[in-house]
Amino acid sequence: MMRAVVCETPGVLRLVEKPVPTPGEGEVLVRIRRMGVCGTDLHIFGGKHPFLEYPRIMGHELSGEIAAVGGGTSIAVGTPVYIMPYLTCGTCVACRKDKSNCCTSMQVLGVHCDGGMTDYIVLPERVVFAADGIPLDQAALIEFLAIGAHAARRSEFSGGERTLVVGAGPIGLGCAIFARARGAEVTLVDGWEDRLAFAADQLGFREAERAGPDLVERARRRTDGDLYDRVIDATGNPKAMEGSFGLVAHGGSLIFAGVVRTDLTFSDPEFHKRELTLHASRNATGTDFAEVLTAIRSGAVQVEKLITHRAPLEEAVARFAEWTTPEAGVVKAMIEFA
Repeated sequence: MMRAVVCETPGVLRLVEKPVPTPGEGEVLVRIRRMGVCGTDLHIFGGKHPFLEYPRIMGHELSGEIAAVGGGTSIAVGTPVYIMPYLTCGTCVACRKDKSNCCTSMQVLGVHCDGGMTDYIVLPERVVFAADGIPLDQAALIEFLAIGAHAARRSEFSGGERTLVVGAGPIGLGCAIFARARGAEVTLVDGWEDRLAFAADQLGFREAERAGPDLVERARRRTDGDLYDRVIDATGNPKAMEGSFGLVAHGGSLIFAGVVRTDLTFSDPEFHKRELTLHASRNATGTDFAEVLTAIRSGAVQVEKLITHRAPLEEAVARFAEWTTPEAGVVKAMIEFA
């Protein structure tokens, strides 16, 4: 038997026992060792995720080791691995365009199907990759950083763009890290001073603004009236996302790295007057995962600095509600499996 944490309904987690699954043809059994807690997990716990049905085993920021393999596989038992948690069809219009991140029948682990908040999980070998000597803590965080790398790639930086990242949570920090790596001049916005202080002290993002009703005016003063060439909104907050339209310069771009369970509205005259470009940025592709892995290996991304909280799996039920509160100061929580 194995342990699993099930989110039965919003706000209700339960530690249960389940049979250990057996890998079939082309599949591997991964023993989970680390799980990063994502904003998606917190949204699921809070009942705010738009693509989910309960009950659900959460968890998609995962690393572990190969425990068993099915037929037709090539990876060796015992190999440390990270997981690309997107189960895609490979044949739809998006997959044919090498945009598997928006596959028409996408199944994201821990969202559309059960994820890795469990001791063992069976997966297709094609979504499991050797961690190649990086620590399992770092391997578990590749996925969320890949989301930031993808948003930066969607932003089409050529270097020097004045860029505002709205929301300094984990996804926003990932966006900021890879925007900076592509030559952007990055300013962060968040409503919590401790998040901005963390970004400055640990990651070197010293240009920052507190969120507030006069943010657009402060943004104009900071940019000599121009506003920002690129605005990446990683808040997952409808009010903030709608407000981000007003922060984009004429001829600039707005990239939504977050998703909400509601419609958004904006001023069409302003949208046209500025000839804004609006991008959605969903998940990540293999290209983005490779970029993150290279950045970690080179030391360009100091992953350890992002981990602020830890707990073993058996304590996760009690700790999850605490981690959802801004006062807890969570940047990235890591669940460890014995």
